Amino acid sequence: MIGTKGTVVAVNGNMVSVRFDGAVSMNEVGFVKLGDKKLKSEVIRIRGDISQLQVFEVTKGISVGDSVEYSGDMLAVEVGPGLLGQVYDGLQNPLPKLAAVAGNFLERGVYLDPLSVDISWAFTPVAKVGDTVERADTLGTVPEGAFTHRIMVPFNLYGTYTIASIKGAGSYTIRDTIAELKDEKGNTIPVTMSFRWPVKRPIDCFVERYKPTEPMVTRVRLIDTFFPVARGGTYCIPGPFGAGKTVLQQITSRYADIDIVILAACGERAGEVVETLKEFPELTDPKTGKSLMERTIIICNTSSMPVASREASVYTAVTLAEYYRQMGLNVLLLADSTSRWAQAMREMSGRLEEIPGEEAFPAYLESTIASFYERAGTVRLRDGSIGSVTIGGTVSPAGGNFEEPVTQATLKVVGAFHGLSRERSDARKFPAIHPLDSWSKYKGIIAAEKVGYAHGFMRRGSEVEQMMKVVGEEGTSIEDYVIYLKGDLIDSVYFQQNSFDAVDAAVSPDRQKHIFAILLHILASQFTFPDKNEARSWFNRLRQKFLDFNGSEWQSERFVSLQKEIESTVSAQSTGLDKAAEKVLA
Repeated sequence: MIGTKGTVVAVNGNMVSVRFDGAVSMNEVGFVKLGDKKLKSEVIRIRGDISQLQVFEVTKGISVGDSVEYSGDMLAVEVGPGLLGQVYDGLQNPLPKLAAVAGNFLERGVYLDPLSVDISWAFTPVAKVGDTVERADTLGTVPEGAFTHRIMVPFNLYGTYTIASIKGAGSYTIRDTIAELKDEKGNTIPVTMSFRWPVKRPIDCFVERYKPTEPMVTRVRLIDTFFPVARGGTYCIPGPFGAGKTVLQQITSRYADIDIVILAACGERAGEVVETLKEFPELTDPKTGKSLMERTIIICNTSSMPVASREASVYTAVTLAEYYRQMGLNVLLLADSTSRWAQAMREMSGRLEEIPGEEAFPAYLESTIASFYERAGTVRLRDGSIGSVTIGGTVSPAGGNFEEPVTQATLKVVGAFHGLSRERSDARKFPAIHPLDSWSKYKGIIAAEKVGYAHGFMRRGSEVEQMMKVVGEEGTSIEDYVIYLKGDLIDSVYFQQNSFDAVDAAVSPDRQKHIFAILLHILASQFTFPDKNEARSWFNRLRQKFLDFNGSEWQSERFVSLQKEIESTVSAQSTGLDKAAEKVLA
């Protein structure tokens, strides 16, 4: 339905200024008419009878005097069965269908239905005629892949309603009316399987929000043990280009203990996005044995696409994540990379002639980033079920400078920081998370005091390494050198994982605890060596045994045999345990 109309009075890049006559709201969708095409846009500022709109398409050809039609609706997404396995752009256009219609070079002004109107879904009613319901209450269910998709009362229906009629079990499309509700005034409201929700408005149909406490197991040792992520929490992965952000995200999305994965490629380079689109359908989901895409949604906006769509892709992704959280599911949202989104905000802020903040980013950069991460959380729904949205965002600071505004603004709101290091990446250490710069506020799978004791060897070993760069190995005492070797051991056999090894690529929590206990005993053991060469040789042999141990099947004969070899090797060399470690080992 078309509401207010206007006329273009100025064009500045992807921003157009429009004089309108009537009522216009912030974040309202407008369409700029260009010949026989209508280019979608969003109102981002209103001054008197002039509104500024950011256009989600290339604005070439738009000129003063062109007409604009305001829709009267906010920028929104359509939610319902059929979202899983889809690849969308930031405006929720299904890209495979868009390519089939427009070809490999996408045309402007082509907008398709995000959900198929032809697929029939096997609907099973849960509610019955006469029941009293509120928004987000379940009317029925349909199977969607491995999940039970709840057909809910639309979130924009506030108040109490009575079910006047509801369809019986059968096959229906998302456009079929499956129930009729009556409000308190007696008005009848038809309900279908799908509805729309504004992307800038958080979905708040829950009873209570909980503090994130339960670890989200990723099966990456360095993360789960030392820098854990909580289910329903937030974390960021800043790092220079090529340090392994995308690879780490793919490993996490495959093995993390969650139900739904949503990837938001908000401005990443086209090559990396293409790699993701090619690999994900071919990846086997370890949970189901089927394609990982069956529980994944990809929101794709590359750096070569209009910058305004980067912001739309972020909000589209988090809205879809919140929708599945309303079904009591655990959702992981990975945004790659929020730096591109921030650059889009900076570009638009400059065109609005706003007073710039640090490095020309808008002054509201921190509050905008915070409002995005605040949409994560673990919530209790009205039926008592628990759902969560965990948000992990990558940041691509120029030159790996973590002091730049986007990284600093992100660090103020997230609960865990996985800083990637160019040095570790160049040394082929995966994951390239720096063990001294990174941190986490969450509880992990292993007691904090034990983790702190082990992490101390990494820190002290790094100090000894820096000292050796100045005075040389010969100027270092044998005691300090052993501390350095212990730190190097934990780095080599626990921090690093072989993502190409079928066993070591993903490590279960039980195995992590088991290996960590063995390693902790080694760190607490005291060793006496005649010289540094003997110490280095002994630790190298032990490290190789541990690497073989990491590649052996859990609790297999080889696993047990290698563990005995490691324990006998340590026992033969050890002169006792460090007294300070006895309490930690207890």
